[in-house]
Amino acid sequence: MSFGSFGGEGVPKLNAEINTTPLVDVMLVLLVVFILTAPLLAQGIQVNLPQAQAAPLEAQPDPVQLGIQADGSLFWNGQPLAATALQAHLEEAARRQPQPEIRLRADAETPYRHLARVMAAAQRANLTRIGFVTQPEPSP
Repeated sequence: MSFGSFGGEGVPKLNAEINTTPLVDVMLVLLVVFILTAPLLAQGIQVNLPQAQAAPLEAQPDPVQLGIQADGSLFWNGQPLAATALQAHLEEAARRQPQPEIRLRADAETPYRHLARVMAAAQRANLTRIGFVTQPEPSP
């Protein structure tokens, strides 16, 4: 190992070389550690798991997509729906167990009265899960 000093006459000059020996020692130790632990990560340990009884998770029903255009026309999962048949469709959806989520997809120019009419019909049918679908604004 060499040491340098700030000296004058007769004193050796400062040694500016990087000593790589400690770096190589650390790297070799890490290599050995990884060589020893790598097989443990690839293999599992055999264990006997306990048996338990649990109720299966409820399957989530497909949501109902209810589209509302600006003129008030309705679409039930993409199919045209008469305004007079809306209440019957909502009541049928409310009878399903578990109840599906009603996702309202309204046109940006839709007057609020059309949305209020649909939400009131959903309330009369005792539907509790209503969501509003929007489009994200484009980033600047």
